[in-house]
Amino acid sequence: MPVYEQSLARLVVTLMNAQEQEWARVSRVLHDEVSQVMSAVGLQLDVLRMDLQDRVPEISARTAEIQKLLERAISLVRELSYELNPAIVEKAGLQFALERLIGRYRKRYSGTLRLMVDLAELLPPDVASALYKIAHQAIENAVHHSEASLIEVMIKPVSRTTVLEVRDQGIGFRIEELKGKVPGLGLLMMQYYASQADIDFSVTSEPGKGTIVRAVYPSSRSRREAAGAAKKP
Repeated sequence: MPVYEQSLARLVVTLMNAQEQEWARVSRVLHDEVSQVMSAVGLQLDVLRMDLQDRVPEISARTAEIQKLLERAISLVRELSYELNPAIVEKAGLQFALERLIGRYRKRYSGTLRLMVDLAELLPPDVASALYKIAHQAIENAVHHSEASLIEVMIKPVSRTTVLEVRDQGIGFRIEELKGKVPGLGLLMMQYYASQADIDFSVTSEPGKGTIVRAVYPSSRSRREAAGAAKKP
Protein backbone atom coordinates (compact mmCIF):
# COMPACT_ATOMS: atom_id res chain seq x y z
CA MET A 1 0.00 0.00 0.00
CA PRO A 2 1.52 3.39 -1.01
CA VAL A 3 2.49 5.81 1.78
CA TYR A 4 -0.28 8.30 1.02
CA GLU A 5 -2.87 5.52 1.12
CA GLN A 6 -1.47 4.26 4.44
CA SER A 7 -1.74 7.77 5.89
CA LEU A 8 -5.32 8.14 4.70
CA ALA A 9 -6.22 4.69 6.02
CA ARG A 10 -4.64 5.45 9.42
CA LEU A 11 -6.65 8.67 9.63
CA VAL A 12 -9.87 6.86 8.81
CA VAL A 13 -9.12 4.06 11.27
CA THR A 14 -8.26 6.61 13.99
CA LEU A 15 -11.66 8.22 13.50
CA MET A 16 -13.34 4.82 13.52
CA ASN A 17 -11.52 3.84 16.71
CA ALA A 18 -12.87 6.99 18.36
CA GLN A 19 -16.34 6.01 17.16
CA GLU A 20 -15.87 2.48 18.50
CA GLN A 21 -14.91 3.87 21.91
CA GLU A 22 -18.17 5.79 21.96
CA TRP A 23 -20.06 2.68 20.90
CA ALA A 24 -18.37 0.77 23.72
CA ARG A 25 -19.51 3.42 26.22
CA VAL A 26 -23.10 3.25 24.96
CA SER A 27 -22.92 -0.55 25.01
CA ARG A 28 -21.87 -0.52 28.68
CA VAL A 29 -24.67 1.90 29.58
CA LEU A 30 -27.25 -0.27 27.83
CA HIS A 31 -25.96 -3.49 29.39
CA ASP A 32 -25.04 -2.33 32.89
CA GLU A 33 -27.66 0.34 33.54
CA VAL A 34 -30.65 0.36 31.19
CA SER A 35 -31.19 -3.40 31.08
CA GLN A 36 -30.76 -3.69 34.85
CA VAL A 37 -33.35 -0.97 35.49
CA MET A 38 -35.75 -2.68 33.10
CA SER A 39 -35.14 -6.03 34.82
CA ALA A 40 -35.91 -4.43 38.19
CA VAL A 41 -39.17 -3.04 36.77
CA GLY A 42 -40.01 -6.54 35.56
CA LEU A 43 -39.50 -7.97 39.04
CA GLN A 44 -41.77 -5.32 40.55
CA LEU A 45 -44.44 -6.11 37.96
CA ASP A 46 -44.14 -9.78 38.88
CA VAL A 47 -44.76 -8.97 42.55
CA LEU A 48 -47.70 -6.77 41.61
CA ARG A 49 -49.21 -9.49 39.40
CA MET A 50 -49.03 -12.05 42.22
CA ASP A 51 -50.61 -9.60 44.68
CA LEU A 52 -53.53 -8.93 42.35
CA GLN A 53 -54.13 -12.30 40.70
CA ASP A 54 -56.77 -13.32 43.27
CA ARG A 55 -58.32 -9.94 44.08
CA VAL A 56 -58.32 -8.30 40.61
CA PRO A 57 -57.72 -11.04 38.01
CA GLU A 58 -58.19 -8.76 35.00
CA ILE A 59 -55.42 -6.38 36.19
CA SER A 60 -53.20 -9.34 36.91
CA ALA A 61 -53.67 -10.59 33.33
CA ARG A 62 -52.89 -7.13 31.93
CA THR A 63 -49.78 -6.95 34.08
CA ALA A 64 -48.61 -10.27 32.63
CA GLU A 65 -49.00 -8.81 29.11
CA ILE A 66 -46.93 -5.78 30.12
CA GLN A 67 -44.25 -8.13 31.48
CA LYS A 68 -44.02 -9.92 28.12
CA LEU A 69 -43.54 -6.59 26.33
CA LEU A 70 -40.90 -5.58 28.85
CA GLU A 71 -39.04 -8.88 28.39
CA ARG A 72 -39.03 -8.27 24.64
CA ALA A 73 -37.65 -4.75 25.20
CA ILE A 74 -34.92 -6.11 27.50
CA SER A 75 -33.95 -8.64 24.83
CA LEU A 76 -33.72 -5.89 22.20
CA VAL A 77 -31.60 -3.68 24.48
CA ARG A 78 -29.18 -6.54 25.18
CA GLU A 79 -28.99 -7.39 21.48
CA LEU A 80 -28.18 -3.76 20.67
CA SER A 81 -25.56 -3.74 23.42
CA TYR A 82 -23.84 -6.74 21.81
CA GLU A 83 -23.95 -5.19 18.36
CA LEU A 84 -22.44 -1.91 19.55
CA ASN A 85 -19.63 -3.59 21.48
CA PRO A 86 -16.45 -3.40 19.33
CA ALA A 87 -14.79 -6.06 21.52
CA ILE A 88 -17.35 -8.73 20.61
CA VAL A 89 -14.70 -10.79 18.77
CA GLU A 90 -12.36 -10.84 21.77
CA LYS A 91 -15.16 -11.59 24.21
CA ALA A 92 -17.29 -14.09 22.28
CA GLY A 93 -15.08 -15.38 19.46
CA LEU A 94 -14.91 -14.81 15.71
CA GLN A 95 -17.64 -17.28 14.76
CA PHE A 96 -20.17 -15.86 17.23
CA ALA A 97 -19.34 -12.30 16.14
CA LEU A 98 -19.83 -13.18 12.47
CA GLU A 99 -23.11 -14.94 13.21
CA ARG A 100 -24.38 -11.82 14.97
CA LEU A 101 -23.15 -9.65 12.09
CA ILE A 102 -24.83 -11.81 9.45
CA GLY A 103 -28.03 -11.88 11.49
CA ARG A 104 -28.07 -8.10 11.60
CA TYR A 105 -27.61 -7.74 7.84
CA ARG A 106 -30.25 -10.36 7.07
CA LYS A 107 -32.85 -8.07 8.61
CA ARG A 108 -32.29 -5.41 5.95
CA TYR A 109 -30.90 -7.34 2.96
CA SER A 110 -33.45 -8.63 0.47
CA GLY A 111 -31.19 -11.37 -0.92
CA THR A 112 -29.64 -14.48 0.64
CA LEU A 113 -26.72 -14.23 3.04
CA ARG A 114 -24.83 -17.45 3.83
CA LEU A 115 -22.16 -18.03 6.47
CA MET A 116 -19.80 -20.99 6.76
CA VAL A 117 -17.12 -21.06 9.46
CA ASP A 118 -14.58 -23.86 9.87
CA LEU A 119 -11.72 -22.74 12.11
CA ALA A 120 -8.95 -25.34 12.33
CA GLU A 121 -6.88 -23.36 14.85
CA LEU A 122 -7.30 -20.60 17.40
CA LEU A 123 -6.39 -17.29 15.79
CA PRO A 124 -4.50 -14.51 17.59
CA PRO A 125 -6.91 -11.83 18.85
CA ASP A 126 -5.59 -9.14 16.49
CA VAL A 127 -5.96 -11.47 13.49
CA ALA A 128 -9.49 -12.53 14.45
CA SER A 129 -10.45 -8.88 14.92
CA ALA A 130 -8.93 -7.91 11.54
CA LEU A 131 -10.74 -10.74 9.74
CA TYR A 132 -14.01 -9.67 11.34
CA LYS A 133 -13.52 -6.06 10.27
CA ILE A 134 -12.59 -7.10 6.74
CA ALA A 135 -15.67 -9.33 6.55
CA HIS A 136 -17.85 -6.53 7.92
CA GLN A 137 -16.65 -4.03 5.34
CA ALA A 138 -16.85 -6.55 2.49
CA ILE A 139 -20.44 -7.43 3.40
CA GLU A 140 -21.31 -3.73 3.68
CA ASN A 141 -19.90 -3.10 0.19
CA ALA A 142 -21.68 -6.11 -1.30
CA VAL A 143 -25.04 -5.28 0.27
CA HIS A 144 -24.99 -1.66 -0.91
CA HIS A 145 -23.14 -1.80 -4.23
CA SER A 146 -23.11 -5.30 -5.77
CA GLU A 147 -26.85 -5.63 -6.58
CA ALA A 148 -26.33 -9.32 -5.78
CA SER A 149 -29.09 -11.74 -4.75
CA LEU A 150 -26.57 -13.98 -2.95
CA ILE A 151 -23.64 -13.13 -0.67
CA GLU A 152 -21.51 -15.91 0.82
CA VAL A 153 -19.11 -15.48 3.73
CA MET A 154 -16.68 -18.33 4.37
CA ILE A 155 -13.79 -18.91 6.76
CA LYS A 156 -11.99 -22.19 6.20
CA PRO A 157 -8.57 -23.86 6.45
CA VAL A 158 -6.77 -24.15 3.11
CA SER A 159 -3.24 -25.60 2.78
CA ARG A 160 -2.12 -24.60 6.28
CA THR A 161 -3.71 -21.17 6.06
CA THR A 162 -6.94 -19.65 7.34
CA VAL A 163 -8.88 -18.11 4.47
CA LEU A 164 -11.72 -15.61 4.62
CA GLU A 165 -13.76 -15.14 1.47
CA VAL A 166 -16.72 -12.86 0.91
CA ARG A 167 -18.32 -13.67 -2.45
CA ASP A 168 -21.19 -12.01 -4.25
CA GLN A 169 -22.83 -12.73 -7.59
CA GLY A 170 -23.44 -9.10 -8.38
CA ILE A 171 -22.52 -6.62 -11.10
CA GLY A 172 -18.76 -6.72 -10.43
CA PHE A 173 -16.22 -4.27 -11.88
CA ARG A 174 -12.92 -4.15 -13.74
CA ILE A 175 -9.95 -4.43 -11.38
CA GLU A 176 -7.67 -2.70 -13.87
CA GLU A 177 -9.79 0.43 -13.62
CA LEU A 178 -8.54 0.85 -10.04
CA LYS A 179 -4.90 1.06 -11.06
CA GLY A 180 -3.43 4.51 -10.58
CA LYS A 181 -6.47 5.65 -8.61
CA VAL A 182 -7.01 6.13 -4.89
CA PRO A 183 -9.08 3.11 -3.76
CA GLY A 184 -12.54 3.60 -2.36
CA LEU A 185 -12.84 4.04 1.38
CA GLY A 186 -14.08 0.50 1.99
CA LEU A 187 -11.26 -1.12 0.02
CA LEU A 188 -8.71 1.18 1.64
CA MET A 189 -9.84 0.19 5.13
CA MET A 190 -9.79 -3.54 4.33
CA GLN A 191 -6.25 -3.22 2.96
CA TYR A 192 -5.17 -1.40 6.10
CA TYR A 193 -6.72 -3.94 8.48
CA ALA A 194 -4.97 -6.73 6.58
CA SER A 195 -1.59 -4.98 6.61
CA GLN A 196 -1.76 -4.49 10.39
CA ALA A 197 -2.29 -8.22 11.07
CA ASP A 198 0.08 -9.86 8.55
CA ILE A 199 -2.84 -10.95 6.36
CA ASP A 200 -2.58 -11.35 2.58
CA PHE A 201 -5.46 -9.45 1.01
CA SER A 202 -6.84 -9.49 -2.52
CA VAL A 203 -9.95 -8.60 -4.50
CA THR A 204 -10.98 -10.23 -7.77
CA SER A 205 -13.92 -9.08 -9.85
CA GLU A 206 -15.33 -9.10 -13.36
CA PRO A 207 -18.28 -7.17 -14.76
CA GLY A 208 -21.38 -9.32 -14.52
CA LYS A 209 -19.58 -12.08 -12.60
CA GLY A 210 -19.44 -10.68 -9.10
CA THR A 211 -16.64 -9.98 -6.65
CA ILE A 212 -14.50 -12.04 -4.29
CA VAL A 213 -12.78 -10.44 -1.30
CA ARG A 214 -10.08 -12.79 0.02
CA ALA A 215 -7.94 -12.56 3.17
CA VAL A 216 -5.37 -15.27 3.92
CA TYR A 217 -3.56 -15.79 7.22
CA PRO A 218 -0.80 -18.46 7.45
CA SER A 219 -1.17 -21.13 10.12
CA SER A 220 1.05 -21.22 13.21
CA ARG A 221 3.02 -24.11 11.71
CA SER A 222 3.61 -22.24 8.46
CA ARG A 223 4.84 -19.17 10.33
CA ARG A 224 7.19 -21.26 12.49
CA GLU A 225 8.64 -22.97 9.41
CA ALA A 226 9.08 -19.62 7.65
CA ALA A 227 10.81 -18.17 10.69
CA GLY A 228 13.10 -21.22 10.91
CA ALA A 229 13.99 -20.96 7.24
CA ALA A 230 14.82 -17.27 7.63
CA LYS A 231 17.30 -18.07 10.45
CA LYS A 232 19.24 -20.61 8.41
CA PRO A 233 22.51 -19.28 6.94
